[in-house]
Amino acid sequence: MNNSLAYNTYAQNDIGVESPQKLIEMLYEGVLRFNMQAKRAITLGDIEKRTYWINRSSAIFAELLNSLSYDGGGDISTYLNGLYMHQLQKLGEANIENSIEKIDQVNKVVKGLLEAWRESTQVAVD
Repeated sequence: MNNSLAYNTYAQNDIGVESPQKLIEMLYEGVLRFNMQAKRAITLGDIEKRTYWINRSSAIFAELLNSLSYDGGGDISTYLNGLYMHQLQKLGEANIENSIEKIDQVNKVVKGLLEAWRESTQVAVD
């Protein structure tokens, strides 16, 4: 994956990211945090905040899509592209339908991605 675009964006904002690998973890965690806020807004009937938080999660998926690299075959990137696009679609549906269930579906996928990412980067460090 080409993480330099996302890394440079965070570095310019003085967020102090340790590495591109840590940045991906932070992005996945951000989706989960923003989705939690969107679910709270749905529960409270706050359309404006629901839209705001879902848009924040969608922006992270857009950044993840932009960071994919298709060099050397790109099988993983092609898979992630489809997966990220599907999550963007689910978030759009959650926003239109005011659906906590669709947000939960996205969260389930992101939790799996986060776990797999942590395992793969831990192996790379060892």
